[in-house]
Amino acid sequence: MNPYPVIVVGAGPVGLAAAAHLAERELSFLVLEAGDRPAAAVAEWGHVRLFSPWRYNTDSAAARLLAATAWTAPDPERLPTGDELITGYLRPLAGLPAIAPHIRYGARVAAVTRQGFDRVRTAGRDEAPFLVRLTSGEELLARAVVDASGTWTAPNHLGASGIPAIGEAATDRIAHALPDVLGADRDRHAGRHTLVVGSGHSAATTLLALAELAEQAPATTITWAIRAGGAARTYGGGDADALPARGKIGSRLRDHVDTGRVRLVTGFFTHRVTTTGDGVAVVSRDPYGTEQTLTADIVVNATGFRPDHSITTELRLDLDPTMGATRALAPLIDPNRHSCGTVPPHGVDELAHPEPGYFAIGVKSYGRAPTFLLATGYEQARSVVAALAGDWAAARDVRLELPATGVCSTSEPSTPGAVGRGLATGVSGGLLTLPLAGGDCCASRS
Repeated sequence: MNPYPVIVVGAGPVGLAAAAHLAERELSFLVLEAGDRPAAAVAEWGHVRLFSPWRYNTDSAAARLLAATAWTAPDPERLPTGDELITGYLRPLAGLPAIAPHIRYGARVAAVTRQGFDRVRTAGRDEAPFLVRLTSGEELLARAVVDASGTWTAPNHLGASGIPAIGEAATDRIAHALPDVLGADRDRHAGRHTLVVGSGHSAATTLLALAELAEQAPATTITWAIRAGGAARTYGGGDADALPARGKIGSRLRDHVDTGRVRLVTGFFTHRVTTTGDGVAVVSRDPYGTEQTLTADIVVNATGFRPDHSITTELRLDLDPTMGATRALAPLIDPNRHSCGTVPPHGVDELAHPEPGYFAIGVKSYGRAPTFLLATGYEQARSVVAALAGDWAAARDVRLELPATGVCSTSEPSTPGAVGRGLATGVSGGLLTLPLAGGDCCASRS
């Protein structure tokens, strides 16, 4: 029997779900978390309320382990905030006797490879343990690696061409997605002009918060810039959305645009950023070379996130060249083809790489696709752990029921004269929602 543990990278919702399944199956495991507490990334958007209710946000194995304690399950129809997700679920889960001794905090992974093998060498490779090196220099051996490290620390560039906009790195007037507009970051936005770039749920969430702030501080102005020719994709399915809170996000945002509270600028392709005396100028250059300029006090980069595969460059990964997901999973989640919120059930087979024993799960598994939901990650964790336990029947019995968005396609051109779907540039992640003070609710991500 292999003497090494399964190493799970990340103690967020999906990493802890993997730990729960490993614990249930009595497999040796170790969770490596870069932060100083469970779900450290979630804590950074703790002010945001999820648009998916509790019933979509708890893992089955985790719930079973917690049910054996004094834990009280949340109301399955209630919409938690990020902070509530931590306090009501993730922190108690991480503190269970079956899991807590197997988590190491402050353990940031620098590289994952095979002991004694670079990417080229083949003979005997599959029998060699994985070598996981931490930034501290410590090295650990593993029988398998489940990477649930997420994408929060790897936001997309503001530049529309996938690379940083000229001058992007030189200004301090660009904020990360999901600033706490109504709380800790209020003074940075109240009475000022904020430009939000991006068309996903993170952008919508920030725009709704800014609109509420503008009611309290009337001098607050808001501009929303997207590459698409229209915002129908962001507005979503409204009443047709199976998650009412998600439908309300788009409906409320459309109302703010229609009334002029939020100024919408379409066909905007960020190319250059220049700090001015009292703000920042953002220049768009579309595919035909036409330029336009927007000025603001601060820019919120809500253009989404991307997976960082730099720690696994010596592993044999088969990544789709477009999505950055596995080649088998990519066509199932490609937003160029799918926009209904329906993702076919998938598990260990679709997540497998030519490197046996390595799996990326959770939002990282989706590459650049912006449609991940926590329920998807939980089923991924269950399937992968079943396979690691040798229970292939359970591993391949994959079941996934996701709430439809009510939007199956749009016909908005993303460039002048073009025909396309006006793809979202932000990340929904299954968590983001409306701002807390907004009364009824919200977004979704991991």
